[in-house]
Amino acid sequence: MWGLAPLNPPITHWAERRVWLVGASSGIGEALAKALYRLGASVVVSARNAEALQALTEAHPGMTSLPLDATDPSAVTAAAHALESQGRLDLVVYCAGYYKPMRVDAWHTDELERHWRVNVQGWWHVLAAVMPLMRARGHGHLCAVSSVAGYRALPKALAYGPTKSALSHLMQGLYIDLRPAGIGVSVVSPGFVSTPMTAQNDFQMPALISPDEAAQAILRGWAKGEFEIHFPKRFTRFLKVLSLLPWRWYFALMRRLDQ
Repeated sequence: MWGLAPLNPPITHWAERRVWLVGASSGIGEALAKALYRLGASVVVSARNAEALQALTEAHPGMTSLPLDATDPSAVTAAAHALESQGRLDLVVYCAGYYKPMRVDAWHTDELERHWRVNVQGWWHVLAAVMPLMRARGHGHLCAVSSVAGYRALPKALAYGPTKSALSHLMQGLYIDLRPAGIGVSVVSPGFVSTPMTAQNDFQMPALISPDEAAQAILRGWAKGEFEIHFPKRFTRFLKVLSLLPWRWYFALMRRLDQ
C-alpha cells in the first residue's frame, strides 16, 4: 500500500560495508562507531581531537582514525578522496556538532558563526566531497545528526536551534534530489543525550538517554529504512505535537517552561 514502503533501502547487514563517521571523538558519534564496529562494518572515524580518535581506534583493532577539521574544505576534500581511493564509502554520517547556550542578553556574533561553521558548513564540505562520487555510482547513504531543537525555537537555543533547523531542512531537500538516484538519505533528531555538549545545560533534561541508547536507536532506524530517526519517542513525539500548536499557544507554553 502507498506510504508503507521504507523511505530508504533498509540497512540490516553491516559486514563489508564501509562507513565514515565525521565527529566521532565523543558522544553519539563515538557510540555509533563502536556499535558499527561490533556489527562488522569497516569504520573510519574523523574529528579534530586526534588523541581521542587514537584511543578509540587502539581499543578497536581495524578501525581507522583520520583526524580532520570539517570546517576546512580543502582538508575534507583531500580526506574524502584518500578514503575513496582505498575503497568505496557506503555510508557517510555527519555527527560533528557545537553547542553553547545563548540568549539575547549574551549575544555573541562569533559564537553564532561558530555554530554555523561546525553544525552546517562542515556538512556542506563533506557533501561536496562525497556526493558526486555516490551519484556517479548510484550507491551510498548520507546521514546527518540534527536535533529536536530544530523543530521550533526553544529557550537558550538562539545559536544552536537555527543551525539544526537548517540542517534538517537541507536533508529533506537532499532526499528529494538523491533518492531517485539510488542514494539513501536520513536525518537523526535526538532528544536529550548524555554527552559533553548537553553537560552544559543547567536544567533537568527530560527523557535523558545514553549515547549507546542513541546509537541503537539510529541502527534501528536504518534497519527500517526511515528518513527521520528521532528518539526517545516518548519525548520526541511530544515535541512534534507541540510544533503543531498555534503560535500564540506555543509562545505562552515556552514562557511558562522558561520560568
